[in-house]
Amino acid sequence: MEHVDRIDTVKQYNNYLKVDTLHPLVNVVNFDEVPAIQYYRYYMGIYAVFLKDINCGDMVYGCQNYDYDDGTLVFISPGQVYGVNSKGQLIKPTGYALIFHPDLINGTQLGKAIKDYSFFSYEVNEALHLSKKERKTIVDCLHKISAEIEMNIDRHSKTLIVSNIELFLNYCMRYYDRQFITRSNINKDILIRFENLLNDYFRSDKAQMIGLPSVAWCAEQLYLSPNYFGDLIKKETGHTALDYIQTKLIDEAKNKIFDVSKSINEIANELGFKYQQHFTRLFKQKTGMTPNEYRMLS
Repeated sequence: MEHVDRIDTVKQYNNYLKVDTLHPLVNVVNFDEVPAIQYYRYYMGIYAVFLKDINCGDMVYGCQNYDYDDGTLVFISPGQVYGVNSKGQLIKPTGYALIFHPDLINGTQLGKAIKDYSFFSYEVNEALHLSKKERKTIVDCLHKISAEIEMNIDRHSKTLIVSNIELFLNYCMRYYDRQFITRSNINKDILIRFENLLNDYFRSDKAQMIGLPSVAWCAEQLYLSPNYFGDLIKKETGHTALDYIQTKLIDEAKNKIFDVSKSINEIANELGFKYQQHFTRLFKQKTGMTPNEYRMLS
């Protein structure tokens, strides 16, 4: 089994790269100033954003779906494993890294809102790909954060550093929204596959065997992270992935209810509900009437 080390502090990451620690909770690394290093896989106990300056053809996980190749942003949150086993070889990195400890944002507005930046839970192949103009804005933000880190720490330091990180992340959110739009054809293909996945689920015995399809299960079948999948469905349909699943489930339920040879309890079981009352509650929530009341319409 591959060995995975831990990086729980900014200083540990700085030591790995052999760069100075100017602030104990945050750093911006310019990889052009870092010597060749040997890559490992690490369990990350800190937040990290990597701006990778690599051409599309160099990306090992494919480039057919990329919008731009002027920079790629990868987001890592505490608890994730990140890195590459370079098999003992030294590699010269390029680009930038923004790293910060959760303690930096505790008690701040960003600390309260950090979970809204759902791209921290995306997979590497769901990275953000930048245009030249977008990359310049991102690098400008990193330089502002870096400039503040290099100043002597005073009572304003935390507020200014965190504010600039929040600005940086808000630009990332804007560019992800752009990426969802520019990939509309790819997203529509995923939406079709999602629809087909649900059709197969309810027309087979999966619901009875597995239960109700979850957002996480659907994302896994489509080879997407749950957060990326959820954000994509919301952007494409205006509804959450859970709403989409439940709407599909109710449509299937309506067709089954008209088969009077089956009891409501049997229908609930076929759809994956453990308890009929849970099915009845959801059906009424979505249609305004109970399954029996709906059956009376037939």
